[in-house]
Amino acid sequence: MAFPAAVFILPAGTLFILSGLIVNAIQIVVFILFRPISRNLFRRINNMLTQSLWLELIFLIDWWGAIKIELHMDSESRQLMGKENALLLCNHRSDIDWLIGFALAQRSGCLGSSLAIMKKELKYLPVIGWSMWFCDYIFLEREWAKDERTLSSGLKQLENSPLPFWLALFVEGTRFTPDKLLAAQAFAASRGLPIPKNVLIPRTKGIVCVVENIRSFTPAIYDCTYSVKKGDTPPTMLRLFKGQSSSVKLQIQRLKMEDLPHTPNEIAEWCKDLFISKDAMLERYNTTDVFSDAELQDLGRSKKSIFVVLCWTCLLGFLLYEFFKSTKLLSTWEGILCTVLFFVVVTLVMELLIHATQSERSTRMNLPTQDPLRQKLLQ
Repeated sequence: MAFPAAVFILPAGTLFILSGLIVNAIQIVVFILFRPISRNLFRRINNMLTQSLWLELIFLIDWWGAIKIELHMDSESRQLMGKENALLLCNHRSDIDWLIGFALAQRSGCLGSSLAIMKKELKYLPVIGWSMWFCDYIFLEREWAKDERTLSSGLKQLENSPLPFWLALFVEGTRFTPDKLLAAQAFAASRGLPIPKNVLIPRTKGIVCVVENIRSFTPAIYDCTYSVKKGDTPPTMLRLFKGQSSSVKLQIQRLKMEDLPHTPNEIAEWCKDLFISKDAMLERYNTTDVFSDAELQDLGRSKKSIFVVLCWTCLLGFLLYEFFKSTKLLSTWEGILCTVLFFVVVTLVMELLIHATQSERSTRMNLPTQDPLRQKLLQ
C-alpha cells in the first residue's frame, strides 16, 4: 500500500536525524579518545555505532519499502561473503543501488565495515555523510592529480583492518541515464569500441589504482550486475518513503584477485571487457526472460533492523518526553514556534538527502554534438 511521502518522511526523518546526531557525537568522542591510541580499536567501536544508524536504512528497504532483492550467486561464493576482504564492482543503475549494497552487506555480517569510493560532496550530507567519513569512505574531487594521492593514501589504511571489509567502486563514475548512455555510445562509436546499450564505459584509472594498492590483502572481487525487474518502476528514495515496493535483480560472481593481470593497461582492458560482458548479460535480459543462470539465493529480511528502530524510537521518545516536560516548551508560543521550525529543518534535510540520490542530479557527462546518426544509437 502506498502512502503520501510526508506521512513517513517527518517521523522517520526525525528519528534518523536525532539518532544520527547522537551517533555522530559519540563517533567524535571515540575518534578523539581512541583513534590516536589504536586505529583498530576505533574501527571496532565505530563498526557498532555505524550499524546502529544504518540499520534504520535497512528497515526502510526491507519493511517499509519492501524491496525484493533477487540475488543470483553460487552457494560456495555466498558462504564466503562477509568473511573476506573484497572489492565490489557494480554497474551504477539506479538511485538506491547503494542501499541494495547496504542490505547485502548487512545479510553478510559486514555492514559496519563496508565502505565506498564516492564524490567529495557527499561527505557533507548531514548525518549519513558524516558517518561515512568516520568509516573511512574515500572521497574524490574528480581531479586525477589530487585523487590519485587520496586513493593511494586511503587504500593503504585498509591493509590492517581488524574486520573483513567490502570496498565498493562504481567504475562508470556516474549513474546511468539516457543522456549519459548517448554520450557513452557516441564516444564508443568515435573510438571504434563496442557500442554499449545498458552500461556506461568504465573509467579505468581508478580501478587500476585500487587493484594495485589492495591486491596483496584482498583475495576477491565481487562482480555485481544490477537490474530492475521487468515491468517494475525503478526504486527511488521517494518511492521508498511512499511505501511503494519494487523488485531488483542482482548477480554476483566471485573472481580471484590473483587471476587479474598485473600491468595497468591489462587491468584497464580487463575492466572494459568485464563491462562488455555486463552489457551483454543485461541485453539478454531485455530480450528474454533470463537474467542469470546462477542459482537464486534466499536473502530474507532483517529482523535486527526492526529491533534497532524500536530501540531508537523508545529511547528518543523518552528523551523528548522528558525534555518537553521539563522545559514546558509547548506551553508558550515561542516554544511552539521553535518546535515547528525544528520539524521544518528535518523536512528540508530529508529533502536534501532525497535529492542527493536522484540520477538527474548526479555528475553530468560531456555530451558530444548530436546528429541524427548518433541519436539512433539509443534506439
